[in-house]
Amino acid sequence: MGWQVLFFISVLSLDAVQGQVSYSIPEEMNKGASIGNIAHDLGLGVDRLQSGKARIYSGNTEEYIELKRERGVLLIKDRIDRETLCGQTMQCALHFQMILENPMEFYTVTVEITDINDNPPTFERSEMKYEISESALTGARFILEKAIDNDVGVNGLDSYALNPSDNFVLKTISRGEGTKHIEMVLQKPLDRETREHFSLILTALDGGEPQLSGTMQITITVLDANDNAPVCSKPEYTESVKENAAIGTVITTVSATDMDKGNNGKIAYAIPKSAASNLFDIDPESGVLALKGKIDYEKRRVYEIDVQVSDQAGLSDACKVIVEVKDENDNPPSINIMSKSNTVSENMKPGTVLTMLNIQDPDSNENGKVMCILNDNLPFAIKSSSNNFFTVVTDSDLDRERASEYNITVTCSDEGVPALSSSVTLTLQISDVNDNAPVFERSSYEGYIVENNTPGFSIFTVKATDAD
Repeated sequence: MGWQVLFFISVLSLDAVQGQVSYSIPEEMNKGASIGNIAHDLGLGVDRLQSGKARIYSGNTEEYIELKRERGVLLIKDRIDRETLCGQTMQCALHFQMILENPMEFYTVTVEITDINDNPPTFERSEMKYEISESALTGARFILEKAIDNDVGVNGLDSYALNPSDNFVLKTISRGEGTKHIEMVLQKPLDRETREHFSLILTALDGGEPQLSGTMQITITVLDANDNAPVCSKPEYTESVKENAAIGTVITTVSATDMDKGNNGKIAYAIPKSAASNLFDIDPESGVLALKGKIDYEKRRVYEIDVQVSDQAGLSDACKVIVEVKDENDNPPSINIMSKSNTVSENMKPGTVLTMLNIQDPDSNENGKVMCILNDNLPFAIKSSSNNFFTVVTDSDLDRERASEYNITVTCSDEGVPALSSSVTLTLQISDVNDNAPVFERSSYEGYIVENNTPGFSIFTVKATDAD
C-alpha cells in the first residue's frame, strides 16, 4: 500500500512563516520507513533545517514520527496501530509542528493513518443460550450479540451468516454511525416433541481482502407452552444526559407488556453485554435505566443501548434507547509553549516574535473557544496566528535602562459559563546595546588659581555619567 502527499504554504501576517504539509500512510509500517521528504515538500533546503535546528513539536502526544534533518525526511519512529491511536474514528491522523529558529518559524504537519485489515471480527462470548417456547409465533425476534471489529471502513464488520437456517433466519438492521443490529427471527414453528435442542453457528465477516471472520455458537432449548411474547411499549427511546451526571442518575424507564398471566407474563429487562452495559444499568423488574459509570462527551457523544425484554419462558422483544451526551465546560484551556526566547535585545523592532503557544481545549462549541490576553502595561502583545496557535510579540520599543526584565503572564480563557482559564508566566531579560552617550553633570565649570600655587593643586572636579 503506497502513500500520498498533499501540501500548500501560506504566509502569515507576522514575521513567522507558517506552512502546512499533509501525508497519508498505512498503519503498521516498519520502524525507519520513510514518510516523505518534508524539506522538498515545503520548499526548504536541508541546510535551512540544519541551521534552524529543525525539530518536531507534538505537544503532549506520544511521538511516532522522527525528523532526520540532515536528510530533510520524516521517518517512522515507532509502530503505529490505527486502532490504538484512534479507535473506531474513521478519520485518523497525527498532527504536529516542525519548529525552526533564526528566524523563528513553524510548519504544521498532518500524517493521515489509513486502515489495513489486521483485525478479524470477534464476539465477546463464545456461546449464547436461549430457551424458546414451542408456542413461539413465527416472526418472534431474539437479539444476538454484535461482533466487534476494530478496523474501520471497508475493513470493518460487513455481514453476518447463520447456519443452519432451517427454523431461524438473520435480520440485520443498519443504524446510525454505521452500526448493524442483528436479530434471529423464527421463520418456522418449533415442536419440542420433534426436536428439543438446536445448535447454530453465527459467523461475522468483514469486507477486507482477504476476508476475515469470527464465530459464536447459539444453543437453543425448546420449552413447552407460552403463547404470548412480551411487547415493548415503543421501539425506540431518545434521552439526553450531561457528561458530569452522577452515577445513579435515572435516564428513562423502558416498559413492555405481556398478555400472559402469572409467571408466564412476568417480564425481565436486560442489557446484552456490550460497551454500553459497562456504563448503563437497567433494573430487571422496573425497567428503570440508570447511569452506572462516568461518561465523557469528549470521548463519545451518543450511546445506542439495546434492551431485551423477556418472560420466564424465553419469549422476548427488543427496543433501543438512544442516549445523547450533553457537553459541559469541564476542561480548562491547556497552554503548551512551542518555542520561546528568554533574552531579547532592547533594539528589537515592534512585531518581533518572542514566544509561540499552542492552546488546546477539548470542549465543544463555546466551551472550547479560547481567547488569550497579557497582563497590563507591558510593551508586548499576543496575537492569534491560526486556530489554537498564538504568538507573543513586541508591541513597542524596549529600553533596558527603563526595565531590564519583564514577567509576562499569558491568561487563556474559554467562552463557557462559567468560563475556565489557565495561565503561564514567561520571564524575559532585556539585553543592553550602546545607545546612550556620556552626559556631563554640568554644562560649565568655574574656578580660580593663585599665581604661587604649587603644581598639582586641584581647581575643580568634572563629572559625567553613561546610562548603558
